[in-house]
Amino acid sequence: MRFDLGIVASWIKPESTVLALGCGEGELLYHLKTKKKVKETGIEIQDNKVALCIEKGLSVLQGDINKEIKDYADTCFDYCILSQTLQQVYDPEGLIKEMLRVGKKAIVSFPNFGHIKIRLQLLFGGKAPVSRELPYQWHDTPNIRILTLEDFKIFARKIGFDIHNEAAIKPGDKSNEGKIVKFFPNTFATYGIYEIGNYKGVL
Repeated sequence: MRFDLGIVASWIKPESTVLALGCGEGELLYHLKTKKKVKETGIEIQDNKVALCIEKGLSVLQGDINKEIKDYADTCFDYCILSQTLQQVYDPEGLIKEMLRVGKKAIVSFPNFGHIKIRLQLLFGGKAPVSRELPYQWHDTPNIRILTLEDFKIFARKIGFDIHNEAAIKPGDKSNEGKIVKFFPNTFATYGIYEIGNYKGVL
């Protein structure tokens, strides 16, 4: 399993109820179902990926996460997960509020646009950065939000949710390898992973 997904999985308690938004081919959900006996639900917009999830025996429906999440009742899941998708969401505040409405906790991860290689490409190349984590040209990228780890923390304070757990990471050469970055993470980490929850009932 991918290194970042392994960290997310380690935060999930066994036999929990989990909703994964944009679950892709179901790698994380399959691991959680088989290893931690969770009751899984996924939402994925691409038909071919939904079919792969169903082949794995996962409960996944096809649809737009921004719309489908509204159909779920308050706190009907223990966890709501949005992995490496926040930067592609049109209304991050609205979606995170919905995640914290339907889930007792939420886990969000995204690529860090503040990484040193991204900064240097922009500084010395003068062009929109391209990296392994952000492998798109400016004209064909699905990423519509440019955020850093620090941006997310500021966003949390502004919107009013708490960060319960966090990990700044740098994947290795193989997808299942990587390391936790503790020294200047906003500069040297390529991804951020956050477990969040309601703050004083604000949401």
